[in-house]
Amino acid sequence: MNPAIESPRRLITELQTRGLRLTRPDQRHVTRRGGAGPSDHQAVTIDGTTVMVPIYTEAAWQSPFEVASLSDGEQILHRSAGELIPLKNVSFASEPAFYSGQTADGVPYSQIATLHSKDVLATTILQTCIRYESRKKACKFCSIGQSLRAGRTIAEKTPAQLAEVAKAAVELDGVTQMIMTTGTPATPDRGARVLADSARAIKAAVDIPIQGQCEPPKDPGWYQVMKDAGIDSLGMHIEVLGQALREEILPGKAEDTLEDYMEAFKQAVAVFGRGQVSTYILAGLGDSRKLILEVSELLIEIGVYPFVVPFVPIRGTPLEDHPSPTPEFMEGILKPLGKRLFEAGMTADTGKAGCSKCGACSTLSEYEKAAATESASGTGRFETGPLRLSGACG
Repeated sequence: MNPAIESPRRLITELQTRGLRLTRPDQRHVTRRGGAGPSDHQAVTIDGTTVMVPIYTEAAWQSPFEVASLSDGEQILHRSAGELIPLKNVSFASEPAFYSGQTADGVPYSQIATLHSKDVLATTILQTCIRYESRKKACKFCSIGQSLRAGRTIAEKTPAQLAEVAKAAVELDGVTQMIMTTGTPATPDRGARVLADSARAIKAAVDIPIQGQCEPPKDPGWYQVMKDAGIDSLGMHIEVLGQALREEILPGKAEDTLEDYMEAFKQAVAVFGRGQVSTYILAGLGDSRKLILEVSELLIEIGVYPFVVPFVPIRGTPLEDHPSPTPEFMEGILKPLGKRLFEAGMTADTGKAGCSKCGACSTLSEYEKAAATESASGTGRFETGPLRLSGACG
């Protein structure tokens, strides 16, 4: 039997690495083309689980998965080779109601913030970045400038604009959390100031959990400033682990080493609390499974949630032709990591807000749930004990 049929988690993992072909225009609703975040993706709900699946990538055009409508209106995923995947109840997020509005100063709400997944509001406050503006310093997978050039967003969102849109999204579409990221400015706070200013305005307008995302500020005092301003959880994304690989793929950010990030994580956890600090790790760019699991164990010990996601190449970036990882590679990481996070009591559900709580860009939370189920049933199918690996930084 096809392993994707045996495991819905495996199917979703395969969809997130290989993409999904959408053959009709009416299937394209809430999409992310360019910009920061899960670009070139679309929110797809599969048997009640909403995930972000690549649809505009080169790999997606060649994907063995597509969506077909049956005579009774149901949609199923199937392989183009003819083998049907018996998974029904596939649907796409419709355009949110708040997209029809515009701010008091005349900017469309959709240019201020976008809907990610089914109930997560996301925005990039500064759509420019000191890294992106320099060929020598730019992260090779980043497309933060694409949506700005295409006119789908504006260069800087004001606190008032963000507060207005957040209030509308909560009231009109039932949004339950907000994620604010930012391009890195040429200031020592590295975006912490605009995150704090924005959070104050949003929390004054609507009660919604907020995650802020930025590079580690030079002054650790900014962690308390952000917390006091209303940011509930913090994301600082290391993305690539090995230093040589960091210098190759994200030469600007590589000026902060893995050890630098570990120290910043300890400082941030002291303020935000265990499980309320997270980091993105992009699997498939060259870091080994062993290294990813080793570093994840160190992060868990510190109190940081390691959100491991499959790398998805974005068109128009230097890595647009870089392959995504195989489903087998991802499963070899996510299964033991999900088990370890469950054992540590630091699952996606324990976060107040953020990418890890949303979980739509990775099946990691599904492996956490599977570990919980196996633990409750006593079947013992998952490996036990922590990820006993050593030498992560060596």
